[in-house]
Order: sequence, then C-alpha cells, then structure tokens
Amino acid sequence: MRKIRIDLTKTHDVIGAYKSIDFSQIRKDYQDPGTKYAFDVLDGKYITGYYMKLACFRHLRDLQRQDTKDFPYHYSIDEVKAILNFAAQCPEVKTLKPVKLMPFQEFSLVQLIGWRSEGGDKRFARAIISEARHQGKTYLMAIIIIYSFLIESLGQSSQDYLVTSKNFKQTSKILSYVKTMLRLILNREPWKSLGKEDGINLKSLATQSDMVVMSEHDNKLRAITWDSGQYDGFHFKTAIGDEFADPAISDVDKISKITSGQIDVDNKQFIQISTAYPDSTVPFHRDEKHIIESMEKDWKRDGDTYLCLIWAIDNISETEKPEMWIKANPLLDMPEKHDKMLRDLKTEKDADSLAGNLFAFQNKSLNIWLQASIDSYLSLKNVEESITPKFDMHNREVYIGFDYSQFSDNTAFGFVFPYFDRKGQPKFFLYQHSFIPWNHSGSIENKERQDGIDYRTLEKMGFCTITEHKDGIINTDQVYQWLTKFVFQYQLKVLYFGYDEAGSYQTANLKDALLANYPAWNIENIKQWPSNLAKPTKYLQDMFTTHKVTRLDDEVMEKALLNATTGLSPFGISVEKNRATLKIDVVDALIDAFYKGMYHFDEYSEFNSDLAKFSRMDEQEQLKKGIANGAIDPEFLDDI
Repeated sequence: MRKIRIDLTKTHDVIGAYKSIDFSQIRKDYQDPGTKYAFDVLDGKYITGYYMKLACFRHLRDLQRQDTKDFPYHYSIDEVKAILNFAAQCPEVKTLKPVKLMPFQEFSLVQLIGWRSEGGDKRFARAIISEARHQGKTYLMAIIIIYSFLIESLGQSSQDYLVTSKNFKQTSKILSYVKTMLRLILNREPWKSLGKEDGINLKSLATQSDMVVMSEHDNKLRAITWDSGQYDGFHFKTAIGDEFADPAISDVDKISKITSGQIDVDNKQFIQISTAYPDSTVPFHRDEKHIIESMEKDWKRDGDTYLCLIWAIDNISETEKPEMWIKANPLLDMPEKHDKMLRDLKTEKDADSLAGNLFAFQNKSLNIWLQASIDSYLSLKNVEESITPKFDMHNREVYIGFDYSQFSDNTAFGFVFPYFDRKGQPKFFLYQHSFIPWNHSGSIENKERQDGIDYRTLEKMGFCTITEHKDGIINTDQVYQWLTKFVFQYQLKVLYFGYDEAGSYQTANLKDALLANYPAWNIENIKQWPSNLAKPTKYLQDMFTTHKVTRLDDEVMEKALLNATTGLSPFGISVEKNRATLKIDVVDALIDAFYKGMYHFDEYSEFNSDLAKFSRMDEQEQLKKGIANGAIDPEFLDDI
C-alpha cells in the first residue's frame, strides 16, 4: 500500500481525509457488520460525533495496512463471526430473550474481538468504551466477559476473569447481570452440556457469591471492588472496569495492578467503560485524549494496542439541539425506542436546567467533559486547547512566580515566557515546576492517592520534584538549587521574580539567597490582597479564553488550572479551591508571575522603554544596537 501521511491533529477533517483515499477494494473485500458500520458512519448514514468518525476511519485505514512490517495485526473474519454468533444467543436479562444488536454495538464487539496480533491474540489489550447512560454498555460487557469465560477458556485452566467497579453496590450490579445472563445461556444446548463439562454449578449463579467457578478447570470469574483494591496476585485474561471515569477511581497504582498482572497472559484484555464525569483530570479521560491524538496522527502509528470508542456530542452548544443528542445516545437510532428515549432526555434536561445543574445532564446524557462547575476558573476546552507539543525556552526573557507550600500543599514555580508566534501575534508560554511534600500524607504513595496525580512518573518527565527531605517536607535548599540550575541551563533572562512571603521563613530565606546572588532579577514580595491580585488573575483567565497562552501537556499544571474556582471580591475575581487535596499552587505561582508579566507587551510599560530593553541586552547586542542607531562608531569595535 502506498504510504499516505494523514495528520488530523489540526484540521480534524475526518470526512475530508476519508474522501481523499480510495477504499473501494476494502469495501469490496469486507462485508462484515463492523466494517459496514464504519463505511455507513463515514458516508453519513448515521449522525455521529468526531470521535466515532475517527474510530471508523482508523478501522478502514488499518484494514489497508494490515499484515505489513510496520503493522503486524490483522482483522479476522472468523473471530468476527464467532463473537457475533455468540452475541445473537445472549439473552437480555429484563426480557430473558436475545435482542438484535444495533450496528454500533456490533462495531464495538468486532473491534474488541476481531482484530488480532500475529500470534492470534487480541490486538487491543486495553480498551475504553464511553457513551451516555442507558445505552446498553452493561449488556455488551456481559457478552464479552461470558464469551471470554466460556469460549476463550476452552482447553485452558487456572484462568482469572474480573468485573470491577467503585464499590460493592456497583460491582454487585454488574456481576448480577453477568450471572443472570450466564444462567440463562447455560439452560440451553449446546451451552448446557458445556457448562456441565466445565463444572459450572447453576445453583451457585443464583447465590450472593462474588465468584463464578469452573470447578473442572479452576477458572474463576471474580467480582472485586475498587475500594478493596485486592487485585494483587491475579492474572486476568479479561478484566472489565465499570464507571472507571469516576474521580474516586484515580489511583494509578491500582490500575497498574490489574494491567501488570496481565503481563505474559495470552489473549488478555482490560476494558474500561464509563460516561463522562465532572472531574476531567482523571486517568480515564487522560487516556482518552492520548488515544484520540494517536488516531489523529494516522501516519505515526502510536497506540496500536489501545482501542478508544467514544459516542459523545461534539460541542456544548449541541445541548440545545436534540437532533444531535444521538451522537451520545446511539440507541436513538432504534425506531421503537426513539420517541420515548428522546422525551425522557428532554425531561431530564429541563429538570437539571431548572435546578441549576445542567452540567450533570451534559456529563451523563451527552457524554461531554466539562469544567467541574459553573464556578470554575477556566473551561476544560480552553485548557486543553492551550497545549503545544514543544517550546524552546533557551535564551528567553521570563517572569517567575513562586508559591511556597503550607501543610500538604505543593511548592510551585510558575514561568511566563513572552513570545511572538509565527503570525507575529504576542503570546505567553507557561511552564511550571512543583516540589512535592508528603509528610502530611505519610508517604508519597498516599500523597498520590489523595491528589490523584502520579507524581513519580511526572518527576521522570521533569514536571516536578519529590522532596528529598527525610521527613517529607519541602527542602528550601533543594528548591533554590533547582531554580538556579534551571535558569543557568536555559540561559534565561529573568525580568521579574514575584513571590508571596506570607510569614514563611522558608520563602524569606529563598528571597534573601536570590537577592544576594541575583540582584538584577527585580525580586518583589507581592501582597496577597484582592486589590493586588484581581488584575493578574483576570488577565490569566482572559489569556486562556482568547487562546494567547500555550503550555506543554503537563498534568500537574492541567490539574491546577482545572481545580481552580472563581471567587469574587469588591476588587474583582480571585482563585479558590473547594478542598485541600485540590491543588492550585501552580495557578497562584502563575498569577504572581503575571503580576508584572501582564504588562510585557504594553508599549509604555517599564519593560518596554528603550533604556529597559537596552539594559537587558548582552554586551554584543548592545554594541550592535549602538552601531545601528549611529551612537557607536563601527571602528570602535576594532579598537576593543
């Protein structure tokens, strides 16, 4: 196949890319329901959102590149037929009868089961499936786990299977659904005979046991709650996590216990299902973003073993367009359900709107991620759109803000780099580095759980430093050494250093050391009064709203930006947080940097006078400037 470079990260024009490629041979060779759905979506037969168009485009592109050196996967029609034939026999637990699957459900099943690696294992070792509530996710996942338990276990013993959710109530609900479906399946041939051969006790499926056992092969399907966290020692062939976007499920250690236990397990798969939640900083949504980007970079081929299927509206404005709700609620395509489901959704929207809780409807029924509340300082959309893949910080002018930690808070530097983009527009690049104390939490592991941030991984990426103090408190010497090394490494020209002393002797010590060694930095203690901070606080907010700031994909900064809420005073807005574990230290540090940085591009600011600009130049730059102005005779250079 001729290589075609498709990059959708900027244009997001999936349909344009689809129409630019000849898929006629694929359309001819593949008539299965999954591939037909992909073509139907891209041909406009169904109303779907951007993410589903992207997933369907990925499927067709992968069919073109399968079984090549750079893409050692293939689409098995035999596996597709096997899972769809099995699904056609699975009863829905309310009606006790099999139901005809919708095309979008068939697409999900064949993506999970049909794609295979060279050795025949499932290609997608991990998967995310996200859609609005009441779209049959539990029914679909019950089919998958039972298929794996009954069919994929043939000839194997001592295999582990998992269903899990946040707490006992939610985990028991999905297990009960699985048990009921399994009991109904095993009441009919040929499954009845297979169940007896495997030693599955039908009576046990009607009990409150948290396990289904194949006594003849010692295969076990377990229900384990996230709250218990007892995933150690198991090697799950198939694991399904329900409502895994819940903010309570943000401990990366627990997730890694599931996935690390799957290492060296044949045909493994870990599937996370959920709708959107108010807290957009959870691992579930971060994974969504990363896989979406990898699909957009069609030419790069990252993330080939991670599946991401998201049914969601594209824009918050579609909240007022019921005809677009089908993007998140694909069951609306079922004629017999359409009218009643649409009425119910409208009723729910009206009720939430009257209660001032519209974002709950947008989260759960339209499957869109938002800022946590109407009081949020910044919107998720603006924060995510500010990401840039790289920025060269060498030899730049910079404004620095500093916020020292109190108790369990982090200590943060905020760096504001003024620059002009390729179009000559003035912008600011934002960078941060945080120092992480753990004394108040007892350990760095507990600190990570409380904050919902994997600090140890982010430390390796350079975004933070876990304190080296033996008692887990901030080490001021470490903070000072890091800053001076950072400034020297990038040869930064520090225009301003703003800090909040707030009675902290540690901050006073840092300030004294900087004054002694860097007197030209324009170091200032910023009084943290609303009258002082309202303007830079509003300015930073406006810079995000007008897309005049950029930043790296840094989780520490992102979490702080999204955690910040807006307070009001007679002087303007301020930033606040709702609870201690919501970190906003980086935002405070950036506001301190913008205390003077906000004036950088003002023609008459103290930083833009001819004298100020000249004083910031190095010796060579000053000489060149003097020659250009006629103030220095070029022959003078020869004399020196």
